[in-house]
Amino acid sequence: MIYFDNSATTKPFKEVLDSFVTVSSEYYGNPSSLHGMGGQAEKLLSQARDQVSKLLTVKPSEIYFTSGGTEGNNLAIKGSALLHKNKGRHLITSSVEHPSVKSAMEQLEQEGFEITYLPVDEFGRISVADLERSIRKETILISIMLVNNEVGTIQPINEIGDLLKKYPTILFHVDAVQGIGKIPLPLNKYRIDLCSISGHKFHGLKGTGALFIREGVRLAPLFSGGNQERKIRSGTENVAGAVAMAKALRMTLTKAEIGLERMENIRSMLRKGLTEIDDVQIHTPIENSAPHILNFSIKGIKSEVFIHSLEQKGIYVSTTSACSSKKKSPSKTLLEMGVPITLAESAIRVSLSFENSMEEANTVLAAFRESATQLRKVMK
Repeated sequence: MIYFDNSATTKPFKEVLDSFVTVSSEYYGNPSSLHGMGGQAEKLLSQARDQVSKLLTVKPSEIYFTSGGTEGNNLAIKGSALLHKNKGRHLITSSVEHPSVKSAMEQLEQEGFEITYLPVDEFGRISVADLERSIRKETILISIMLVNNEVGTIQPINEIGDLLKKYPTILFHVDAVQGIGKIPLPLNKYRIDLCSISGHKFHGLKGTGALFIREGVRLAPLFSGGNQERKIRSGTENVAGAVAMAKALRMTLTKAEIGLERMENIRSMLRKGLTEIDDVQIHTPIENSAPHILNFSIKGIKSEVFIHSLEQKGIYVSTTSACSSKKKSPSKTLLEMGVPITLAESAIRVSLSFENSMEEANTVLAAFRESATQLRKVMK
């Protein structure tokens, strides 16, 4: 089996699973309890927070544990909008954001907020000039993803941060779910106020995540309850999940030191090989794209047909975002990039991890050629 669908989710590291089991079985006290078992759990939670903060070069008080990217994005966007609605009701985002951002924005529109959706160019990037022209006196939040989850385009986060130094009252949220471990994001240097990450995207467990909230930034909580996570995120903390996520993040960033170059070499080989297959169009830009994602179409072959053909060979890739793939609709990201609908309906996403090898990539590329040839014969 060859798994090239790591943007959808990653296989947890064994050490991560071991840490989760150990904490769940031996330190299962509620960290809010006053007794010793509760104190042990609270200590482990604090240690996990400290570790994540050091890895992201921020303060422990700026890390809030969540259930993942969707919750982090919703908390950042809705929490900002609800708390600051008296200052203004205008938000800015891009037309190619993850569904958890887009749907949150659409919900706010129903509550009387106005959203500007910035267009992207043929490479999937927004224009910082367009963004500046969209800013109004009523603008309270800008939310832009670091790496597009479908095509891998890197957005100009640093340039946006530089721009927003002129607008100190506007909050800046970054969905970094696809970028952590692949693209450097110095939160302590960039002008970022809020940043979401998700554990299962870097070999942690599903249901774990964190939201960076810069010191001094305030949000309206979305959950009411026991005031955990300093009143921002009520609910008994997932101590074992937080410990496991901290370990996964540490291991991922350590592997990145040598793994990124190998990953880029594998993607380059795949890209070159795909250009030698008839009627292939690659959508992932050569420049300003993350090293783990490669999106392409094979003209005339529906993506779901191609995916099932590969699955029969023990190879797993995907179409669009995992959150949208079962809808069987063309990628909105590709359509926004100007890709014709017939090609968008044929889009395939390959996404790598540091665990993948060049040998696997050669096998996958051969399978691409074989499946494309077989399916064209059937469709004639």
